[in-house]
Amino acid sequence: MRKSVIVALLSLTAILGAIGDGTSVVYAAAPADSVTYSAASVIDEVVWVVGDEAILKSDVEQMRLQAAMEGVRFKGDPDCAIPEQIAVQKLFLHQAAIDSIEVSEAEIAAGIDRQIESWTQMAGSREKLEEYKKQTISQLRASLHDEYRDRLKVQKMQEKLVENIKVTPAEVRRFFKDLPQDSIPFVPTEVEVQIITQTPRIEQEEINRVKDELRSYTDRVTRGETSFQTLARLYSEDPASARQGGEMDYMGRGVLDPAFAAVAFNLTDPKKISKVVESEFGYHIIQFVDKRGDKIKVRHILLKPRVSDAAIEQSIMRLDSLASDIQADRLPEALQGHFDVAHFTFEDAVALASDDKDTRNNRGLMSQLTENGRTSRFKMQDLPPEVARVVDTMQVGQVSRPFQMINEKGKTVCAIVKLKNRSEGHKATITEDFQVMKEVVLNQRRMEKIHEWVVSKIKSTYVRINPEYNNCEFEYEGWVR
Repeated sequence: MRKSVIVALLSLTAILGAIGDGTSVVYAAAPADSVTYSAASVIDEVVWVVGDEAILKSDVEQMRLQAAMEGVRFKGDPDCAIPEQIAVQKLFLHQAAIDSIEVSEAEIAAGIDRQIESWTQMAGSREKLEEYKKQTISQLRASLHDEYRDRLKVQKMQEKLVENIKVTPAEVRRFFKDLPQDSIPFVPTEVEVQIITQTPRIEQEEINRVKDELRSYTDRVTRGETSFQTLARLYSEDPASARQGGEMDYMGRGVLDPAFAAVAFNLTDPKKISKVVESEFGYHIIQFVDKRGDKIKVRHILLKPRVSDAAIEQSIMRLDSLASDIQADRLPEALQGHFDVAHFTFEDAVALASDDKDTRNNRGLMSQLTENGRTSRFKMQDLPPEVARVVDTMQVGQVSRPFQMINEKGKTVCAIVKLKNRSEGHKATITEDFQVMKEVVLNQRRMEKIHEWVVSKIKSTYVRINPEYNNCEFEYEGWVR
């Protein structure tokens, strides 16, 4: 008797069928007594093989769609450039596996967050993004995980290949001297920004709701109704660890929030769950997993209290009043008689009103860590998107109106900013932009090194491509044999 089509569809076992010209296709599974395959049953096709890794036509189409959404352009014919780019990535991933290069879940989550934020800005809102992608934000995060893991491994592999490349000042000057005028790099606009942030007050009722929710999770695990890992995957608001059932890698006390660390390092029984812990990220319950020397491995579930619209409005009003006092050079009414200052500056307001200890200790000046150390200079795309939108139209010395943003801890805060300095975009000069020119020369040397490595790797790796690609003009030689 013919097997049920439903059973066949549920199993969906892929069958690789070799065709005479060397092309491979992937068929949807058919019932056991069916022996004929039609063109309509082909669900995918292997277009390249690199080592023991296959590149499917669906991989190529997925990259094409993503590139179209992000406005990415390829050198040459996309039909040739896209599969080649995927093939090159396979070479790096193969070497990364040999060299035991790994990436952390925190790094992956940060990359996914940046991607989703970028897509959200292009779509207009998270709701519109979900509608366009036909996936929820959670589903998008899950679908992007492996892609970002591989992307970071490729990046780290490339960094390892070029880590010993150096250039001298003489090489930089010689390069700049020989560079045609129309090839001199353009230095983008850079800004220095001071910021005052205030965290809206969270109602005690909301805090109690979050604590009660976490206690209910503890009770469910204790009664054996479910596991800590399942609840973490379903409810934890720490996306990096939620995918791992709430599990964090081995960490030292110094890299954890002090309140979190104080509780985590006192846990010893994997069957017990901590009391509710408040950290700068929100509220947690913690479960011990293991300890190695001075490092601990735990699971946790994070919940963040929701900020009410009324609390946000109150913070906005306070900052609006503060901005008016700064612009009018007058001490806020509540402080008159308590402070004797000739002028009330943005820096004074930072010391008196800002909740952010990092920028408060730096007179409100924002900074970032780069390859060359910490700097207060930001390219517009490196600023938090909410700050960049406000600063874009400001004049130097101007103080903004209050606005709402999400800080690096994932919390809703309200802020005002002052544009301290702006360096407009310009063509680089060797005297003012030596570091920029040094990076240009370094990048060229790195690209040459990577190109040489890829060409060499292609020669020593098994490669098979479909005949339709034989006439392509590839960036790297050696694919067609």
